[in-house]
Amino acid sequence: MLRNFLNIQYPIFLAPMAGVSTPKLAAEVSNSGGLGSLGLGSCNHEEAKKQIEQLKQLTSLPFQVNFFCHQPEKSDATLENQWVQYCCSKFGRIDLMNNFSQAFSCLYSSFLENDNFLDLVIQEKVPAVSFHFGIPSKSQIYRLKQANIVTMASATNLIEASYIARSGIDIIIAQGIEAGGHRGVFNPNIDSAIPTLELVFLIKNNLSIPVVAAGGIMDARDIHDCLRVGANGVQLGTAFVQCSSSKASETYRQSLFNSKVTQITATISGRPARGLVNDWHLKIDSPDRPLTPPYPYTYYFAKKIYEYTRQPQYAAFWAGSKVSKIKKMEAPDLMKSFIENVDF
Repeated sequence: MLRNFLNIQYPIFLAPMAGVSTPKLAAEVSNSGGLGSLGLGSCNHEEAKKQIEQLKQLTSLPFQVNFFCHQPEKSDATLENQWVQYCCSKFGRIDLMNNFSQAFSCLYSSFLENDNFLDLVIQEKVPAVSFHFGIPSKSQIYRLKQANIVTMASATNLIEASYIARSGIDIIIAQGIEAGGHRGVFNPNIDSAIPTLELVFLIKNNLSIPVVAAGGIMDARDIHDCLRVGANGVQLGTAFVQCSSSKASETYRQSLFNSKVTQITATISGRPARGLVNDWHLKIDSPDRPLTPPYPYTYYFAKKIYEYTRQPQYAAFWAGSKVSKIKKMEAPDLMKSFIENVDF
């Protein structure tokens, strides 16, 4: 059903990883029979338009684009100053404090804030669009429906999934606690921390809407397990980050193979996200840490720290909990290994 609905050969989705996905990687997955994706939540309008146009030149097959639907927050100078002092002190890098005399910038706008991105996907006739951290407004969903664009949204518990189903969105991405990077938690203060297989089972037994499993899926066996509990499809991210067609740096790629442990922290971005363990987890995420500034202002600070130092202990190398299972393969070969070893 899901394959016919999206007009794809295999129900394998590339996770829309903002900052890592590229038109080439998306095209490789789509051209292999899956659903390629572009994570556009970190892009401005012009950047998003350019990526969509590039992808269309590389494939004539369906793909998805993804945007953030987080509730907009305001900058808080008191929290920011406190955070700078705390982090620089814990890192033993007081020298970095001079670089943060200005207020933190809001790196990413929300899809909810205006209709620029909505107008873009309609004008570009994008086949499918997915949402993270929440869902669009009723009027935005209505316009997407009128344009015959398939809609999807991430859920991390049954309540979020119920919101998605009632909104009229077509597909739920059931994102378990094992997922790398930021899961689509609606409220970052409420994290149900449900494993992927349990989350799929829970949603499938309570709602009648297609469910795509996401989180810690690295190989054909993981895909098989998700389908066995009722998933209509699967979405993989970390397994594809190591591909040469991703935007990940060489340091990031090598770290995926050298580091075997991941941990969730909100200290990097202001929202809980799973990544390779480094100094953010070991030095900043202590029980006595102060409140983080709101997302994405905290993320601005973390990105600047890495920009100034270029040292991996300060980087955000997002990865799923089973990162040790990934293999060094290009996207078409990775897709082939899934297709040949899973009975869809």
